[in-house]
Amino acid sequence: MRALTKALVSATAAVGIAAGGLATAGTATAAPAPVQQSTSAEVAPLAVYNFGLSSAQAKGIQRWLKARWGYTGSIDGQLGVNSWKAFQRELAKNWEYKGEIDGVPGYLTIRALQWKLSMPAYGYDGLLDGIAGPATQAAFKKFGDWAKSTY
Repeated sequence: MRALTKALVSATAAVGIAAGGLATAGTATAAPAPVQQSTSAEVAPLAVYNFGLSSAQAKGIQRWLKARWGYTGSIDGQLGVNSWKAFQRELAKNWEYKGEIDGVPGYLTIRALQWKLSMPAYGYDGLLDGIAGPATQAAFKKFGDWAKSTY
């Protein structure tokens, strides 16, 4: 009798495990949801590089870019691709920026910006290393203050 009970409990456990596995398998093998196609414009992230500027300082820079460098975007305080394209045009004309006008403030853009910020009014005295570190950001804020009060 004891052997029969033991066999019956083992068989019940095995059936329970199998049933649980089958229940799980049913959900695991369900068909995936249909993939919706989208354009890159719908999923492209908005790249904003304010480098420590306040919204008011960035708006001043955007107004300066609009007045002088062909910026056509909104004055929203977010230095995005269009703001940086206009800035790159200014840096190419006046500060020997040799990179693409692509709106991405990479090494060459930051290096030319550092050169611009080395003017006495903005006080950057660090290396032209293309890294937007604390000294670059502090000088950029001074430039932002100038732009905010002038434009």
